[in-house]
Amino acid sequence: MGNVLVWIIWFAAAGACIGSGIAVVTLTNPFYSALSLIGNLASLAVLYLLASAEFVAAAQVLVYAGAVMVMFLFVIAYLGGRADAPWAGGPPWLRIAAVAASVLLLAEVLVALMLKAGGRLSDEAAISDAFGSPAGIGELFLTDHLLAFEITSIVLLVAAVGGVVLGMRTPGEDEAES
Repeated sequence: MGNVLVWIIWFAAAGACIGSGIAVVTLTNPFYSALSLIGNLASLAVLYLLASAEFVAAAQVLVYAGAVMVMFLFVIAYLGGRADAPWAGGPPWLRIAAVAASVLLLAEVLVALMLKAGGRLSDEAAISDAFGSPAGIGELFLTDHLLAFEITSIVLLVAAVGGVVLGMRTPGEDEAES
């Protein structure tokens, strides 16, 4: 009975993940799209829990669904109506690049599925017992990957400052809205 319950939860979380992912890209209101992304991140955390990756699931909820998405929602609320269509009227090469990237991503997924179906991806890697532990992840962050960790924090700071700059209103805009 326990195995059936796991499969039911897995299919529900996978369906929620797919549904909220579709909602992220199809909703026109950026606020609702960001809320759908929070739902997507939460359903991914459930899938991580089912894969016995408790630390990754907790980090997913705390860092991404919590901190990063709160920042996204703050920027969307700060920008107001100007965040609705940031790429409207953009260059045509942008749409072509998006379609090309989507086709390449689909090709990559299909190649991975075919390799898995052919048995070429069936070899298991040797993983130590300490792999994925909070101590192991912290040690990697603060030794081998310290530069990337700090660059990421600087990029997030630049994104926050950019959101404030984009949200600044000039005196002429305030009079035009009145």
